[in-house]
Amino acid sequence: MTDRRTVLKMGAVASAALLSGGLGLAGTAWSMEGPVRQPPLPYPMDALEPVISERTLSFHYGKHHAGYVAKTNKLLEENNIPFNGLEELVIFAYNHPGMDDLFDNASQVWNHTFYWNSMKPGGSPVRGRLKALAEESFGSVGGMKDALKRAASTRFGSGYAWLIYQDGRIKAMNSMNALSPLVVSGAIPLLTVDVWEHAYYLDYQNRRGEYMDMLLDNAIDWDFADANLP
Repeated sequence: MTDRRTVLKMGAVASAALLSGGLGLAGTAWSMEGPVRQPPLPYPMDALEPVISERTLSFHYGKHHAGYVAKTNKLLEENNIPFNGLEELVIFAYNHPGMDDLFDNASQVWNHTFYWNSMKPGGSPVRGRLKALAEESFGSVGGMKDALKRAASTRFGSGYAWLIYQDGRIKAMNSMNALSPLVVSGAIPLLTVDVWEHAYYLDYQNRRGEYMDMLLDNAIDWDFADANLP
């Protein structure tokens, strides 16, 4: 993806499929009507060390993510927009001119929670259907990891690297700023890696490749990706 003008809008069928699936995040606070809330981290603040430090998580989760939640709620209130679920809100704001600010903040709330759930202390092995699809789509599990790393390294500036399921295959892609596969026709996000500088700079400075290597080998929850397959 490059920008909003070139990203394909999600069709009605794909949208319904994504929204009904919940993308593996069932039970988070946004699944009910009401103000957007920040779900708790799925692990202690220091649990990802040494891959991601407690200091980085305290700023990233406690300041950046929390800030997007607060701003989204403020925009909902100011514009008298009903809240019926975060995924619905992201797609609604993306498809309505003049709602760029709401889209950016709501999408960042979703993206960040998906990122936290894409990791676990110690990571997990690639197995099950994900492994079979990785071998079919990339030639090997290593090929899948390399493709995800390339997606991260070629994202100029801020954004995310994604592993997605689309057209019966697994693909790696990146997105600019707050964009995500939620607004790409037929794409189902499986996992993501945040490559905004605030996600890694305190720990790795400008060494994004080292950050990716550490994540891929020691912190990615590949079982989460497997569970998100349709």
